[in-house]
Amino acid sequence: MFQRTATWSVPAWNEKLTPEYLQAAKADYPALRAKARARPTGFYFPFNTKPALEANPEEREKQYEESWARGGLPFLGAYGDLLFEKAANDTIADFARRKIRGIVKDPVTADLLCPDNVFGCKRLCVDTGYFETYNMPHVKLVDVSRTPIERFTAHAIEVNGVEYKLDAVVCATGFAAMTGSFDKIRITGRNGLTLSEKWRAGPRAYLGIASAGFPNLFMITGPGSPSVLASMIQAIEQHVDWLADCMGHMRDVGATSIEPILKDEDAWVEHVNEVSTVSLRSTCSSWYVGANIPGRPRVFMPYIGGFPVYVQKCNEVMNNGWDGFILEGAQDSNAAPRVRYTERWRVPLDIEVISPAAVAARRVPVV
Repeated sequence: MFQRTATWSVPAWNEKLTPEYLQAAKADYPALRAKARARPTGFYFPFNTKPALEANPEEREKQYEESWARGGLPFLGAYGDLLFEKAANDTIADFARRKIRGIVKDPVTADLLCPDNVFGCKRLCVDTGYFETYNMPHVKLVDVSRTPIERFTAHAIEVNGVEYKLDAVVCATGFAAMTGSFDKIRITGRNGLTLSEKWRAGPRAYLGIASAGFPNLFMITGPGSPSVLASMIQAIEQHVDWLADCMGHMRDVGATSIEPILKDEDAWVEHVNEVSTVSLRSTCSSWYVGANIPGRPRVFMPYIGGFPVYVQKCNEVMNNGWDGFILEGAQDSNAAPRVRYTERWRVPLDIEVISPAAVAARRVPVV
């Protein structure tokens, strides 16, 4: 295993679902999905909104042990301030390092596997026996952060003068998150401007759905929407329903095109950037900010203000007659939008967990 940068990972604890569990989950499945839609990440699990810094060391240890035993991404929901206060984050990072050192028998290997960055700042991984793997006699960790890979040969990789024979190589080199697919298509808008040219200094989109200068171009979970910081199933479904109602309204009023107003797009991009600064996630060189690709502008791309807050904004835009958009060719531009598909997204915020005030106070659990 050739490792450049150690990454945080927590156990997934995957298990077979019992018939009783499935029956209970599906007994009122629409209500369960509605609960999920009201949560910051669009999926439902227990949150502890209390700050880690207000708990004593014994209480934190007990809470972290219980959260570790449940496993998965909800581990970051052990306390409400973990991604907002560095001192709070240090407590969960120290706990996770102790777990790694308790699993990996060789202390040198264990130290190499312990990350030194903010816990959860980069995408948190979940695993099944990942750290245990390094106790196996045929598994070796090679640190390439100080001594990079020198060359590939026909049968090996050479690092620091040592030859490691191989059968196959799996490269984990990253990807152009959120904008890479758009970059591969020459999307051309008004006056011959391409989307890549407009986004040269970073992506700009209103609600992460559309971009000024590109009429009738819709994006699904684009930059400026919750996207990868929410359940992608919920995020995609919400966008598709909203866009279906938007296109249905265009048909109703005879509109031929729809396009964001530049000042509203600028205001939304500014809001996305402003909200990102309250989270420790904006401090790391991760693919959230495009830092994994040399020369890419450093911009925090997903909307971190919470899935239901974002959905509420989308609903307001629709309720106010597509506020922030220009509809051209409409025969009856004052017609009230007819809600066909987005009604299920009109759920109250889960105030116990998230509210605009809580966002401002940096007290929203975000996983």
